Amino acid sequence: QVQVIESGGGLVQPGGSLRLSCAASGLPLSAYVMGWFRQAPGKEREFVAAIYRSGRTYYADSVKGRFTISRDNTENTMYLQMNSLKPEDTDVYYCAADLRSGSYSSPDNYAFWGQGTQVTVSS
Repeated sequence: QVQVIESGGGLVQPGGSLRLSCAASGLPLSAYVMGWFRQAPGKEREFVAAIYRSGRTYYADSVKGRFTISRDNTENTMYLQMNSLKPEDTDVYYCAADLRSGSYSSPDNYAFWGQGTQVTVSS
């Protein structure tokens, strides 16, 4: 049984940093394309970043240069380092695992999801 669990969300001031973690069981992260998405109430889930098996990474324009996606294969955990946070980064952040087909930026193409972790950027 596959489980994907996010952690690391919280309240941070504008300009601050947070690191989100995505731990998986029943799924070796190194063998799959993984992604981070975010969603605000009443809005569609939005692509943030993705990492391929090769280690190649992709980012949404809105977070490029501020966020970094990475993976620790020995810990079977994926991370999202978020720096220079802005109030508009406030959302629930989700970890997505196992891109089945199509674009890495579409949430419809991932097989497994975590429950989400709240990130709030506010002074």
